[in-house]
Amino acid sequence: MEASHDSGRARQPAPTPIYSGEQNMGQPDPSLGWHHAQQFLSENPDLELIEVLLTDLNGTQRGKWIEPHKLDKLFQWDFKMPLSAVMPDIWGRDIEPLCDRTGDADGLIKPIVSTLKREPWLPRPTAQMMMSMVQQDGSPWGCDPRVVLEQVLARYQERGWTPVMAPELEFYLFQSQRGDQGQPLLPSTSLHGDCQIGGQVYSTEMLQDSAELLHEIRQSCNEMGLPLDGLVKELSAGQFELNMFHQQDPLKVADDVQSLKRLIKGVARKHDRTASFIAKPAAELAGNGMHVHVSLLDADGNNLFDDGTDQGSELLRHAVAGLAQTLPESVLLLAPHLNSYRRMGGVHTPKVASWGYENRNASLRIPNGAAAARRIEYRLAGADSNIYLLLATMLAGVLYGIDNQLQPEAPSQDFESSQNSKIKLPTNWYSALEQFERSEFMREYLGRDFSQAYAIIKQREQDEFRQHISKLEYETYLALV
Repeated sequence: MEASHDSGRARQPAPTPIYSGEQNMGQPDPSLGWHHAQQFLSENPDLELIEVLLTDLNGTQRGKWIEPHKLDKLFQWDFKMPLSAVMPDIWGRDIEPLCDRTGDADGLIKPIVSTLKREPWLPRPTAQMMMSMVQQDGSPWGCDPRVVLEQVLARYQERGWTPVMAPELEFYLFQSQRGDQGQPLLPSTSLHGDCQIGGQVYSTEMLQDSAELLHEIRQSCNEMGLPLDGLVKELSAGQFELNMFHQQDPLKVADDVQSLKRLIKGVARKHDRTASFIAKPAAELAGNGMHVHVSLLDADGNNLFDDGTDQGSELLRHAVAGLAQTLPESVLLLAPHLNSYRRMGGVHTPKVASWGYENRNASLRIPNGAAAARRIEYRLAGADSNIYLLLATMLAGVLYGIDNQLQPEAPSQDFESSQNSKIKLPTNWYSALEQFERSEFMREYLGRDFSQAYAIIKQREQDEFRQHISKLEYETYLALV
């Protein structure tokens, strides 16, 4: 990197206790939004169940079912889950070193009352509410991915800046059954039968072919208040993309993405389909990406990336340089799984940290349009990434570039120039973990507890995959070697 990670940078803020421990534990804490929860219950007297959900470091939601009359416990600081609940591996197994580190102690649950919503796709009256983890002393639990994002956002609040963000998610709709090797199977369509060569990108006829399912996704988004901006047919057969509106609250953006993924999967099951955000479902199919747009507003609502020109402000270039220079050590968060790297290096997934104006071959794109809407599109992440960690590492990279007044390389103009950046990216899971583990940037901006826990989880998952021998390996070597 061109600049030292320690130069010109604010230290990580100390966690602020959420509660003092002196509240009456038998009464709901009004600061948590109990009044809103009571109103929700009164407007939904038929509810049978509420799913309370934590997001773990892999982006999987874990939690409990409770009956509506017990909802007040969540607002009394009287609802507990183990601190390790946000730190299992991808198979949902406890990791002993992480459990041992905490004594497998319980944490307290902070309800996110803005996420208390009905799940309209379920046959029985059910609602959901997301949660965040708090330690017994009242401090946020730094291994909760939502807390990681909160702590990065605290740095922006100190400056009086507001990030504006909008994600785009790609996903597949597969048949509910799988092939003889466990592979996903694409459904046939009325437009081209069983042909799986191409997916008729931007075809409205293909949208009509899945109209009943897609309309229920759209209607469910409306019922849940999720900011769906558009729906398009994507590059491969069975592949679609959802665009979300720009919002000024990155925590809400992340909560909405988590709700949207659950909604899509739930509606798909109802229609005998399997929805998946897997990064690369098959060699012949396009990968699923998650592009995120970001801009910054000052305290008066002015876009800090706009200087009235097509090039954007000096602050924009500092932000681009910070994102580019921290991209190699961030790849593990953008491509968190073994399968993620089957997508890397494919269509629109560069192998270097390049940037450019209106260049979709680059990792960082500055879209054309009105100067007041000047923004950066972060294009490398897969749809399988944890949205809280994705937004956190993006916003941390922006700050790193601004704090250090970094300057980017020359902008790329086309595919060839977009491959010429000196900042190379790891191309496999194992080298991505190595770069992540060496990163002082991650420890300083996203937290040491998080960085250590995430590295241990990914190391455990890699060890598990190394122990398994594939059918192809046996068929290739067993009789010939």
